[in-house]
Amino acid sequence: MSYAGIMVYVEADDTPDQRVRLAASLADKFAETLIGLSALAIPPPVVADGMLMEGSSEVDIELMKAKLVEKGNWFRNIAGADRRKVEWRFVLDFPNQALAREARSAGLIVIGRMKAQGGAYNSLDPGGAILQMGRPTLVAAEQVSSLRAKHVLIGWKDTREARRAVQDALPFLREASRVTIVEACRRGEEKTALARLDDVVRYLMRHQIECVAKALQQEGSGATQLIRIAQDEHADLLVTGAYGHSRLGEWIFGGMTRDLLAKSPICCLMSH
Repeated sequence: MSYAGIMVYVEADDTPDQRVRLAASLADKFAETLIGLSALAIPPPVVADGMLMEGSSEVDIELMKAKLVEKGNWFRNIAGADRRKVEWRFVLDFPNQALAREARSAGLIVIGRMKAQGGAYNSLDPGGAILQMGRPTLVAAEQVSSLRAKHVLIGWKDTREARRAVQDALPFLREASRVTIVEACRRGEEKTALARLDDVVRYLMRHQIECVAKALQQEGSGATQLIRIAQDEHADLLVTGAYGHSRLGEWIFGGMTRDLLAKSPICCLMSH
């Protein structure tokens, strides 16, 4: 089982080499094709003191295109276009809208973690992208240039998104030496949680994937607890559903997806 192409989003201004190398290594393992994508949106005219100021000129637009072409050359060099099938695409559009459209071309999307700053015209919003793409998304941890995924930790919650994530992660799970599925539950609910987990374990066994299930008492932030468990268990890939609740609710009250996008030192495979 594999993915029908790997796509990596390349920020026009700042993308680490490691993210492209990671995507290239995944293409070698799971797909024939690696696709790089970058986008910049053309800023509109602005109003100042009641006057409509001129927007981007033709020269500005040509400079944007040249920047994206140059980024493509950088991408091909890092990706090793002489050794594998590599495509480069660039779009003059908002990054999130461009990626949501172009994701139709790949089976797995690789993006970076959430940034502290950046505007919609030149930076990707990872959370928004996951909501729009309809594709499993690997959120690359910083400084990670390869992913063995020998121990995969599944963070389970009995939601549509978690079920989708397990299905989408099957190529990784088949290759893993060890798979653990955990559910954090309230005190006294461990038995009920284990019954749910046993169903998932049996489902994975039908795919010839052995899995160990654990029901743990919930402690503090779900993301913090999941990251701690992954580090204690030496897992190198987290698999979770994304935005089981509304994104607005996560931003107001906190939530697993938001915190993992901001903090996880481990690569996360997410599905919505």
